[in-house]
Amino acid sequence: MTTRGEHYIDDAPFDPQASATAPERRDLDAPNWLLIWRKFRRHRLALISGAFLLMCYLALPIAGFLAPYGPNHRHSEHLYAPPQGISLFHDGKFIGPHVYPTTSVANLETFQWEFTPDMSNPQKLRFFCKGDSYHLAGLIPANRHLFCAPEDAPVFLWGADRLGRDIYSRILYGAQLSLTVGLIGITVSFVLGIFFGALAGYFGGGIDWTINRVIEILRSLPELPLWLALSAAVPSNWGPVAVFFIISVILGILDWPGLARSVRSKFLALREEEFVRAAEMMGARPARVIRRHLLPNFMSHLIASATLSIPAMILGETALSYLGLGLRAPAVSWGVMLNDAQNLVNVELYWWTAIPMLPIIVVVLAFNFLGDGLRDSLDPYQD
Repeated sequence: MTTRGEHYIDDAPFDPQASATAPERRDLDAPNWLLIWRKFRRHRLALISGAFLLMCYLALPIAGFLAPYGPNHRHSEHLYAPPQGISLFHDGKFIGPHVYPTTSVANLETFQWEFTPDMSNPQKLRFFCKGDSYHLAGLIPANRHLFCAPEDAPVFLWGADRLGRDIYSRILYGAQLSLTVGLIGITVSFVLGIFFGALAGYFGGGIDWTINRVIEILRSLPELPLWLALSAAVPSNWGPVAVFFIISVILGILDWPGLARSVRSKFLALREEEFVRAAEMMGARPARVIRRHLLPNFMSHLIASATLSIPAMILGETALSYLGLGLRAPAVSWGVMLNDAQNLVNVELYWWTAIPMLPIIVVVLAFNFLGDGLRDSLDPYQD
C-alpha cells in the first residue's frame, strides 16, 4: 500500500473474485417498479389475492364456456335441487367423472322437496360438448362448454334455485356484471375526483371554496337513502344493459368526494415544492404541471385507493340489487341472485340458495388484501 498525497493506492493486482464480494448496488440502480415488486411479493396474502383476482377477471370472457348451463336455463323437475358431488368410482371401479340421477318428491308434511339419487345408475359427464348458446367476451357466438350433464341427470354443483336454475352457472354469469360494475364505477369516480381535487388543490381561492362546499353537501347526505332515491329514478322500462351502466355511473358519482379531498390535500402540499415552481417559471401551463409533475407524485396513492374502492362499488351494486332497485331480472348478478334469497324460510330449508354471498365475501376480502399490499409496497417510507 503506497501513499500519494492524501490518497491511498493499493499496489496489489486486480482480483475479480475479491471485487465480486463487494457490496452490490443493484438495489440502488434498480428501476422503481422492480423495487415495488420486491416489496409486494413479500406480502404473501396480497400476492395470493392478486393472483386470485387476475384469474377471476380472465375467466369473465369465458364464463359461458365454464358454465354447464345458460343463466336462465330451467329444470322444472328439479326445483331447489341440493348440491351434488361428482364421483369417480362406482362399486369400487374407476369409471371417470359421473353423477347419479335424482328424483324429486314434495313432502306434504315438511313442505319441502326431497331428492333421492339412483345409486345404481351412474351417468358419465361429457367434456367439450355442445350445449346452451352464449357469446365469448360478449361478441363471439359459441355453444361449446367445458363439461355437460348427461341427458337423464342434470348437474347442480352448488344446487338449484326456486326455478330450477343452476346456481353455479348463474354465479359465473353474475360475475360478469358484479365484477365489472366496480371497474366502471371506479373509472367515473377517479375522473371526477382527480379533476375536481386537482382544481381545488392547485388553484385554491374561490374554486377551492366552491368545490369544498359541494363535497361537504354530498358527504352530508345519507348514502343508502341517496342510492335508493337515484336508483328508483331509473325508468322501469329500461333494458338490463342500460340499468347496469346507469347504476355504475351512480356509484361512481357518489364515491368521488372522498378521493377529491385526498387529491386536494396532496396538491396543496406539492404545489409549493421547488420542482413545481421551476416548471411554472419555465412557462408550463397549469394543465401540464398537473399532468406531468403533480399526478405522477401522487400515483402510488391513487393505485392503492382504486384497489380499496372497487369492493365498495361491488357491495353497493349488491345492496341495490338485493333491495330490488339495482339490476333486475333477466339480468344476472350476485345481488340479483341474493334478491331471490330474501325469504328466510326458504333459506332455512334450502341453505344453498344463499351461496351467492360467498363469492362476494371472497372477492371483497381479496381486493382489501391486495389494496393493503399495494399501499405498503408503494409507500416509500415503508420498510
